[in-house]
Amino acid sequence: MITKHKQGFYEKYIKVPQDVILAAIGLVVLSPVLLFVAYLIRKNLGSPVIFRQERAGKDGKPFYMYKFRSMSDARDADGNLLPDEERLGSFGKLLRSTSLDELPSLWNVIRTQCSLVGPRCLYVRYNERYNAQQARRLEVRPGITGLAQINGRNAISWEKKFEYDVQYVDNITFLNDWKILFGTIGKVLKRDGITSPTSVTMEEFMGTKEESVSRG
Repeated sequence: MITKHKQGFYEKYIKVPQDVILAAIGLVVLSPVLLFVAYLIRKNLGSPVIFRQERAGKDGKPFYMYKFRSMSDARDADGNLLPDEERLGSFGKLLRSTSLDELPSLWNVIRTQCSLVGPRCLYVRYNERYNAQQARRLEVRPGITGLAQINGRNAISWEKKFEYDVQYVDNITFLNDWKILFGTIGKVLKRDGITSPTSVTMEEFMGTKEESVSRG
């Protein structure tokens, strides 16, 4: 039986203002880093420095998430964009491995479109591909980091990520959020799980086969 998420005291009254305050402090304190990274991106990759992508928020509602650019616009002879592996150079890999490309997303946290901690912000087109259990990740605001990110990041399967997401949805507490935040810092410093086993970026999620669900 699939249960429905119920907000506790922390999530209802503390989590959002805590997110906004921490994100605002982060933007102010890290403003020199933001400016320096923006300069390097402009120099190495050109404009735009920041791009936005439509992502699914709470209840699957779309919003635009901001990130630093990490890929070039390199194209083939026919004008088509080259594969991610070729467009993501050493500079882009550095941005992603250090999670510096995520810093502009703090603005989304301030706007309460997402949280510092929660299920990862994914594409809106994935909404219809989740099974009933996986769709529970949409019951809460998505996060810049989450339980899946400190337990394998892109080195684990989509199914395992979604298991961690739903586990988080059912256990949103002050202590768990701070454990994930500190765990994220450790993962970033170690640069663990940056890429999937088969690609420099995570493969498209196309849905979970029924036999995969039955095997758990």
